[in-house]
Amino acid sequence: VLVSDEFQASGAISATLLRVKDPYLAFTLLLEKVKTVLLNKTGIENPSFIAEDATIGTDVYIGAFSYIGKGAKIGDNVKIFPLCYIGDNCVIGAGTVIYSSACLYYGSRIGQNCIVHSGAIIGSDGFGFAPKENGSLKKIPQTGIVVLEDEVEIGANATIDRATLGKTILRKGTKIDNLVQIAHNVEIGENTVIAAQTGVSGSAKIGKNAMIGGQVGIVGHIELADGIKIGAQSGVSKSVTEKDKGLRGSPAQDYRKQLKDEAMVRKLSEFSNRILALEEKIKKLEG
Repeated sequence: VLVSDEFQASGAISATLLRVKDPYLAFTLLLEKVKTVLLNKTGIENPSFIAEDATIGTDVYIGAFSYIGKGAKIGDNVKIFPLCYIGDNCVIGAGTVIYSSACLYYGSRIGQNCIVHSGAIIGSDGFGFAPKENGSLKKIPQTGIVVLEDEVEIGANATIDRATLGKTILRKGTKIDNLVQIAHNVEIGENTVIAAQTGVSGSAKIGKNAMIGGQVGIVGHIELADGIKIGAQSGVSKSVTEKDKGLRGSPAQDYRKQLKDEAMVRKLSEFSNRILALEEKIKKLEG
């Protein structure tokens, strides 16, 4: 059993205690050893398609029915599981794992030691349309790319849109949960974590070391400071410049204030009854 160095048993223990500085981190490292064994696959399975000018590194695994487009560059020890689509001119850094049925549109750049889970779509078009005089909508070409820096993880069925111009970029160490939508030209700082079903609108900028709960909505063209923490189901509509600030609610506000306001709302019926009772007393006194 992994325990911290400071652990003191209150009684007899038959198990062997392994004392470590950080049990949770040690447990993670042990699981990593097991996962490495599971990812030891190498070789190219058939049928699969690899363009003639694609560059494939050493000890790469490419599963059956996968497609590697023209000009693609696949680094050493990359694992691409079956049924993946890697578009033209995509770049995948060494040690990255792309799980089954993931799709990388043309020009996407994935760093080293990243993980892209099944069903994730990297580089789909940003949602941009120009209204015409007759009321119809003209599609705005999305000509940019998506860049994932090193050690980024993208959850299953997450979608990250390519930029209209330039880059949609997720900085080193960012972790994105399942079913998250990242819109065009969004920038996310290092080591930020975003939980499931969150949506980030176009051109929003999120700082590093942020923590964003599930089902959060973030409007476009705003900036959120480093270390910001946003509670689940919150709606953020304004920029936040204060670092390490906690937010909650919709519209999002200071975390503690929102909790107090919510507690007050739950007592509204009680307050209403008290006010009515006081009004009756005042009427009697005046009468």
